[in-house]
Amino acid sequence: MAAKITMGSNGKLNVPNDPIIPFIEGDGIGPEIWKVAQVVFDTAVERAYGSNRKIEWKEMLAGEKAFNQTGEWLPAETLQVAKDYIISIKGPLTTPIGGGIRSLNVAMRQDLDLFACVRPVKWFKGVPSPVVHPELVDMTIFRENTEDIYAGIEWKAGSAEAQKFEKFLIEEMGVKNIRFPGDSGYGVKPVSSQGTKRLMRAAIDYALEHNLPSVSIVHKGNIMKFTEGAFKNWAYEVARQEYGDKTFTWDEWDQLKKEHGEAHANEVQRKALHDGKLLVKDIIADNFLQQILIAPKDYSVVATLNLNGDYISDALAAEVGGIGIAPGANINYKTGYAVFEATHGTAPKFAGTDSMNPSSVILSGCMMLEYMGWHEAAELITSALQAAIMRKRVTIDFYNLMSGATLLKTSEFGKEIIANMGVVTSDVMLKKSSSL
Repeated sequence: MAAKITMGSNGKLNVPNDPIIPFIEGDGIGPEIWKVAQVVFDTAVERAYGSNRKIEWKEMLAGEKAFNQTGEWLPAETLQVAKDYIISIKGPLTTPIGGGIRSLNVAMRQDLDLFACVRPVKWFKGVPSPVVHPELVDMTIFRENTEDIYAGIEWKAGSAEAQKFEKFLIEEMGVKNIRFPGDSGYGVKPVSSQGTKRLMRAAIDYALEHNLPSVSIVHKGNIMKFTEGAFKNWAYEVARQEYGDKTFTWDEWDQLKKEHGEAHANEVQRKALHDGKLLVKDIIADNFLQQILIAPKDYSVVATLNLNGDYISDALAAEVGGIGIAPGANINYKTGYAVFEATHGTAPKFAGTDSMNPSSVILSGCMMLEYMGWHEAAELITSALQAAIMRKRVTIDFYNLMSGATLLKTSEFGKEIIANMGVVTSDVMLKKSSSL
């Protein structure tokens, strides 16, 4: 009988064999890509576990469908359902024009306190890419999800609020470098120690769990010293003070260099990495955007603030085939709340055409299955998706960039993935039997 996923007192998820998982099909192309994805998920679970496991899907409303049925873009009931059932998944949502919600996605992240936006970026062999060596790109972005400019604290130029804020800055705070007083809009960028540290813990835990070599703190602290610079310093504090026996940090290297010279600092770092410690380093955001093009192999897990993470995740996605194949998750690792989502937009002009790539929501579902501990089902899907790409049986986004490809509709691409699961399963069984 279907049951809820719960969070245990040990901080671990309790996932029944027949969990109820809420979903939002999304706006624009959302319904058609969700329809395909759901069948892919159900088939993978059945192929991996037979009748022992099954997902019970429960629809919750958000976006245009919610507004048309309830008059609300994001009903309170939807947020409560997402909390009650811990894990959910969604398609793309439109941003209402002229409404009270700046972004439905941001609203969900803030209400559920989903502080980590997690986006793994890895190339599937055969996917068209604008870079020479996309196979070197293999990173997981941990983007702080609740602070920075996405907190939404801003005032329009000429408004009474902007004038009041400007007057406070000039008269009370002694600010003298507002270039055009009386003609400026204002935004406030909150960055906290608490928000930074919980994100950094999640990034380090992920790196250690997956046996990855480094966590890179990406920031613009050379300019914004008390927000982005503080983010860097607080992140290093977590690594040193809470994971000191498992990490070696660049600020430790700097201190050793000052006290004992560069040769000694280098030797200590070499030994630490030889002993398997996690390297924690930092890099300025603009330099990082260059490094992901010329030296992506030097980065594995990335911890960064909200706006930087937005730029970085889209830039990296472009290197491995675009956001149409980029998965994402919004997670609170303390409560367990997690919303997995397609990272692209609603593409309303293509709605109903059965032509768009459903891979973003499908791969987000793979992240969801892995989060649940159902790794075998996730592996079935990713292997089958890889097989479809290698056979060049793809949707229009890849078809236009490949030679000799076969154009598939959204629904046909889903069927192709499912057909390849049989091949994958047979291959796995063949390997098992040959090892007996």
